[in-house]
Amino acid sequence: MIETRQLTKRYGHLIAVNEINLVLGEGDVFGFIGPNGSGKTTTMRMIATLLQPDYGEAYVCGKSIYTHQQEIRRLVGYMPDFFGVYEDMTVMEYLEFFAAAYRIHGPGRRKVCEEKLELVDMSFKRDAMVNQLSRGQTQRVGLARVLLHEPQVLLLDEPASGLDPRARIEMRNLLRRLGELKKTVIVSSHILPELADVCTRVGMIEKGNLIIDGYVDEVMRKARQHILLQIRVADRTDDAAKLLEQHPMIDRVDIVKGTIEARLKPGVLDYSDIPSALIEARFKMSLFREEEVNLETAFLALTQGLVQ
Repeated sequence: MIETRQLTKRYGHLIAVNEINLVLGEGDVFGFIGPNGSGKTTTMRMIATLLQPDYGEAYVCGKSIYTHQQEIRRLVGYMPDFFGVYEDMTVMEYLEFFAAAYRIHGPGRRKVCEEKLELVDMSFKRDAMVNQLSRGQTQRVGLARVLLHEPQVLLLDEPASGLDPRARIEMRNLLRRLGELKKTVIVSSHILPELADVCTRVGMIEKGNLIIDGYVDEVMRKARQHILLQIRVADRTDDAAKLLEQHPMIDRVDIVKGTIEARLKPGVLDYSDIPSALIEARFKMSLFREEEVNLETAFLALTQGLVQ
C-alpha cells in the first residue's frame, strides 16, 4: 500500500528527511515516532504528494508520487496537526461541503456524512457550529472529513496533539477501529503512550533518519539489551543485594528507593535460579518482576536524542 525508496528532502544544507525506506501493507497501523522537527511531517507530506522530494521515490497503492498525483490524492486521507474550520457552518454543513469537493453528489452525500459522524462518535454534534467544538471534537470531525471519500491510506499527523486525557483515549479507540477496517494508517506522534496500544508497527525517526522500523514486539526485543529484574525484600535489603552481586547470572546490582535492580548478563533468559537463591538464604520477597520494556524505554534505548 505504501512504499518509499530512499525518500529524501533537503532545505539548503539541512537534510529534513534522509533516504527513508519503508514498506507498509494493508491493515498496518504504523506509529511514526520522533521529536518535533525530526522529519515526520515532511515524510507524510511527500507521501501525500503535497511536497516534492529532492531524491528518491514513493508509491501509494502501486502509484508513483511523481506521475500519479491525482490518483494518489483520491486514495489518501491526510489530516494535518492543525487545520482550519469554517466558523459559519454546522458540523453537517462542513462535512457536506467537503463531500461535494470529493464529488459525492445526490442523496447519498448526506448518508455518507452521517455514517462518518457515527464512526467517529460525533452524531450528537451534527447540528452544532464547528467553531464551538472542543479541540478533541474538532479533531474527530477532521477525521470524519478525511474519511468521506473512503481512502485506502490515512496519514494522520499528531492527531492527539493538544487533547485532554479523555479525548486521547477516544482517539486511540478510533485508530483501533480504522485498523480493523483494513486501512493502511501512518500516525505520527511524539507522545509515545498514545501509540503503544494501537500500532501494529512502529518507526523511530531522528534528525531525518529512520533509526528503526518493525513490528512492535521486534522493536521491543531490539531495545532490550539486558533483562533488568526488580526485587524487593521484607528486610536486610543490603544483604540481599550483596548475595545477588555474587550470582553468576547477574552483571550488576543497584538499590533504587528500596528496590533492588539486578541487571542480567547478556544472553541470560532463564533466571529461575535467582528467586530460589534468595528463598534458600531466608529472604522474604514482596516483589520479583522483570522490568517492562515499553515504547518510551525502547525509544530512549535506540535513539541518541539528536534534533535538527
